[in-house]
Amino acid sequence: MMKVIAALLTLLCVASTSSAQTFTERLQRNVAGKGKVTVVHSAAIDKLVNGNQPDATPTKPKPVTPADTDKKATNHNEAKKTHIEATKTHTVATKTHTEATKTDDSKDDFDIPTVDMRKKVMARSYKVNGYRVQAFAGGNSRTDRQKAQNIGDAIKMQFPEQPVYVHFYSPRWICRVGNYRTYEEAHAMLLELKKMGYQQATIVKGKISVQY
Repeated sequence: MMKVIAALLTLLCVASTSSAQTFTERLQRNVAGKGKVTVVHSAAIDKLVNGNQPDATPTKPKPVTPADTDKKATNHNEAKKTHIEATKTHTVATKTHTEATKTDDSKDDFDIPTVDMRKKVMARSYKVNGYRVQAFAGGNSRTDRQKAQNIGDAIKMQFPEQPVYVHFYSPRWICRVGNYRTYEEAHAMLLELKKMGYQQATIVKGKISVQY
């Protein structure tokens, strides 16, 4: 019985040894009483004949040392610091551009002449016969009222020293300019209004306001 068990163990060892060897290694194995076989071939032929053999010595992962961890943390902190500094630089540049824009806008506001568009009552005045220049005479619609107002504003911007009157004289909206005692003064303003494009402008005679 012991002989049978020993024989079985021997067979198992041989089988395991042969399964661990490649086909080429089995051919070149020394066997008592038989000739020796030597096989010479390239790595490609070896791979084709024997197939992919598992690596007997698996590669172990590189252990992470505290120095590597500190290095990664340092790189991360430096990248974060660089991003924060870049953000601060962009914010400062934006603020500088905004302040420069405000300065330019303020300068433009000073360059533009200010015209008081409010209606004023002439102090210490009285009515006499004279002339005014009528720049617009429309209908009684809301559109005509807006046209009269727009024309009055444009004339006031061009001639801020001249009084401009936008009123509703039934049945139409009227825009008239000036208080001229002589026809010659009114005619001079008429020519200026025609230069502005108001070709339908005319001189009208009536009551005007003059100061004492």
